Formats: sequence, structure tokens, C-alpha cells
Amino acid sequence: MVNKQQKITSIKIGGYAGQGVKSTGLLLAKYAVRSGYSVYDHTEFPSLIKGGHNVMQVNFSEEAVLAPQKMSDMLIALNQETIDLHINELKPKGIIIYNSDSNINLPKTKKVSFYGIPLYRFAKEAGGEELLINTAALGAAISLMGGNFSILQNLIEEEFNKINSESAETNVKAAKAGFEYMKEKHSADIGRYLTPIESVSSFIPNMLVSGSEAAALGAIAGGLQFAAIYPMSPISNILHVLASNQEKFGYIFKQPEDEISAINMAIGASFAGARSLTATSGGGFCLMTEGYGLAGMTETPIVIIEGMRGAPATGLPTWSEQGDLQFVLHAHQGEFPRIVLAPGDAKEAFELTRLALNLADKYQTPVVVLLDKNICENDQSYPLFDISDFRLDMGKYINKETENYMRYKFSDDGISERSVPGVGNFFISNSDEHDQYGYSTENIEIRNKMMEKRMKKLTTCEEKDMPEPKLYGPEKADITIVSWGSNKGSILQAIQNHPNVNYLHLTWMNPFPSHKVKEILSKAKHVVDIECNYTAQLASLIREKTGVEIKDKFLKYDGRQIFPEEIEEKINSVGGTL
Repeated sequence: MVNKQQKITSIKIGGYAGQGVKSTGLLLAKYAVRSGYSVYDHTEFPSLIKGGHNVMQVNFSEEAVLAPQKMSDMLIALNQETIDLHINELKPKGIIIYNSDSNINLPKTKKVSFYGIPLYRFAKEAGGEELLINTAALGAAISLMGGNFSILQNLIEEEFNKINSESAETNVKAAKAGFEYMKEKHSADIGRYLTPIESVSSFIPNMLVSGSEAAALGAIAGGLQFAAIYPMSPISNILHVLASNQEKFGYIFKQPEDEISAINMAIGASFAGARSLTATSGGGFCLMTEGYGLAGMTETPIVIIEGMRGAPATGLPTWSEQGDLQFVLHAHQGEFPRIVLAPGDAKEAFELTRLALNLADKYQTPVVVLLDKNICENDQSYPLFDISDFRLDMGKYINKETENYMRYKFSDDGISERSVPGVGNFFISNSDEHDQYGYSTENIEIRNKMMEKRMKKLTTCEEKDMPEPKLYGPEKADITIVSWGSNKGSILQAIQNHPNVNYLHLTWMNPFPSHKVKEILSKAKHVVDIECNYTAQLASLIREKTGVEIKDKFLKYDGRQIFPEEIEEKINSVGGTL
């Protein structure tokens, strides 16, 4: 839990696509991390191949930062549109850094301070490229906050030496020009309005990682052997991480022609004995549903990462939503066991993806890791993830010839011994209902027993592997918030100032912790469901599994993240009626 006196500095960078908004924001975020701060950044960009307005917000504090902020302290405006769109999102005494070489119309207001920097001139003097204005602006911003230029220089050199030494040199020059200009022209204002970015006493080296990167790293740490992914927002960075590290960590990555091929390749690899994974968004998962059910019927382990975005159809391709929960829980015709996990941040994305590979092998069934765009693409700082306690669990896996082997043998826990081709155990695996050897059958007794065997896996998983859901805050509270996914950080950030509020965070959607959820919510004085969808899909699931109906709901479905300030407003409005 964060301290209620926490001071968070929030800086927003905006411009048109191609001005380096993302790269500038990441440099600022890494700068804050290297200075010992906790960081959370938030990116927004339009669903366009080229052009459009991009914006990134970097939030940092000496204590954990868990969510974006609705209002910012500083705006780095690389064009006029950024000022027009975001000036009203600045706190009182906010700051705008803009390009004084451009024809910028400044609004008449005393609420913010404007700092004009000749960015075009600095870019030209450094190397003649207009794109360098973003680096010059970053240098000016860090100077205004009393920062250390050597840290920025090291970061720039690390980043741009990957391209060539000349690119690194020109970017350092541009940043230095902006840094020195601010220091010379506005020395009296250095650190006046903003917390200086200087090394803090409690410095612990942290990494900055997005949910997509964390999920990919979790897969590698979980013993991944094969992945097939077709790129689709917002999970494409999983592809990038896995593709670039396959030789280093000894797994195979394939980029197929579509999502149907992706899931079928992953199923085939798993059938052959490889720990397999695929990833997609809701639209791609629509195409995967036939394979989804095939894996359930053939009891083939597979992990599917599903990154939610605005829907239906193409919807809001680069924005976030939590609208696929019920879809994933019920996709494909008929019934089969599926395990569905929903991380709430990048760390949980790492841990639950790693766990998913074990669960898939252990229960021989599809496991879905359900992310949303805000988790996938926002970065957060963490200490290095701990993998010391992880153990590979292949479940009932045999790799030698067994007499009278039955691939689908009836068992009390629903799990049969699994083997792979080539070790001498003959069996058939197809999409028809089958007997214990895999031969197709329509026999009533066998159908019933086989269906019961498969579904028994969920009960076994619930008893052996499903943890209790996490309740943050006091055990007894006036208001209990229940939610999932990326809402976690905003809720935790919001309730730090409300000792009478607790938060039930759910990560296991199937099997579902019905008993514990019912116990907690039945005792609660007032329950609020918070979700990023229109129909309150988690609340519907809770009612289905526990009989508890949550009447008070805070729902958001505009593609934007729920801010801590919005949750505080909701808490205050409920508190006034209790």
C-alpha cells in the first residue's frame, strides 16, 4: 500500500506520430528509474497507420506509483495540437515547454507557466534533423527539474548507439542544448514548481517493463519451447520479445500467416511434447475458437494470451477495454474445461503467464491469460522478478513405452497420463468423442464418463492450485471495491486516502473462488463493482457463481483507463450516502 502523503510528479509529452513521443517518454521514464524513483507510464495513440496525435504520460515518485494521473504537472508540447488538447489537464501552477521557433498560439491564462525553447535551432545545430526537437525538449524538461545531465547522456548513448555513434552524438548535443538553455535562461525556476529529479536515498536498481514484455519473460521463465503468434494490437510486443530471444533461450518462435494457423501450430507442437503458447487480441481469438475447443477435446496443453481492446469488430484497435471476459469463458460450442487467469499489472502478467504453462501441462487443457491494453502497453518499474521459487511441473507426463497405454484413461482427478508420439505409446487424438484409447465413439456411457472426466479437472485445479483472492486494505470496511485487470493500480492508488475502503482483487476467473468471494462480499456493508466494459461482466460472473448481486457499479467503456481520481470521486459519493 502506498503512503497517503505520497507526492507523484506527472509529465505528459505530446506530438504527432513520428515526432518521437514514445521514445522521449521512455527516456524520461528510464531517467527517473535510474535516479531511484518508482515509475508508471501511460501511452495513448490513435488507430492510424501513419499520423495522428500521440501522447505519453510519465509518473514518478519515491514510493510505488501504480497508475496514471488524471492531471499532470508538466506538458512537453511538440506541436500546437498538444497544447490545445491537454492544457486543461494541467494542475494549478502547471508548466508547458513548447517550441518557440514554431508558430505557436499560447492561450491567455495565469494558471500555467510557459517556457519557450528554440527547439528547431537546437536540432539544426546538433545535426540538422527536425526530429531532434524531442530530445532537446527532454533536456530542457530535466534541467527545469534540477536533473543530472550525465544520467541522461548515458541513457541517450545506450539507446542511440544501437543505431550508430553519429545518431547518439547528435541526440546528446540536442539534449545538452535544451538542458543548458533552461539552466541559463530560467535558473531561478529550477526545481521551483516540480520535485527535482535527483537520486533518492532509498535507491534500488529497478527495471522498467510493460505487461506484454513481462508476459513474454514469464513464458520464457516458465520453460516455453514453442510459440506461434500473428501480430495484433495490443500483444505485438510479446511477439517482438519472443522472436528476438529464441536463440538465447532455446525455444522456437514462428510468425504464421494468421491466427488460425497460430493456434493450430501451437496445438501441434504441444501434441509433440513442446510447452506451447500463442497470443492474440479479441478479434484474433474469434478465429482461434475452433482450435480452442479442439485443445479441450483432445486434452492438449496450450497457453493463449488474449489482449483485450475496444470492440466489437475492429472497434478501438489501440485503446483498452475489458469486454472479452465472458467471451473467453464461453467461447466454442459445448463445454470443456478452460482455466482463465487475469493479471492486474505487469508483475502479475509475468507470474501468471509462467504459472499458466505449468497449469496447461498439469491439467492438459487450454489456459487463457487475459490481459487488457493498459497492462500490455503501459510500463511500470519493478525490482527484478524473482524466479527462484518456480519449479517446472509437467504433470502426469510419461516419455517411455507403457504396457496397454490409454491416453484418455478414466481417473478420479480427471487427469490421464500424457505421452507423445515416438516413445512407443500408440494412441489416437481427434476432435470426435472417444474412448480411453482415443477411438471415436458415440456410446452413451463412455460419453458421460469422458465428459465428467474432463470437467473434473476444474474441481481438481480449484482444490490443488487455486489461491484465495487478495483482499487489500482492512478486513472490515464501509466500502468494498471488487474489480480485476488494470483497474488494480488505480484502485490501490485511490484507496490509500480512505482507511474505510478495501479492495477485492480477482485474478482467477475459471475456476472461480466462489466460496471466498461470497464470504467477503456477503459481509461487506456496501460493494462497488469497477470495470472497463458496458455490461459489468465480472459482476455477472460473481452473481452466477455466488448468487451475490452487486447493484452499485462504476463502468467505463470509452477506451481510456480509469484514473485514481475518478475512483476517489466514486468513493466520496458512496460515502456521503452511507
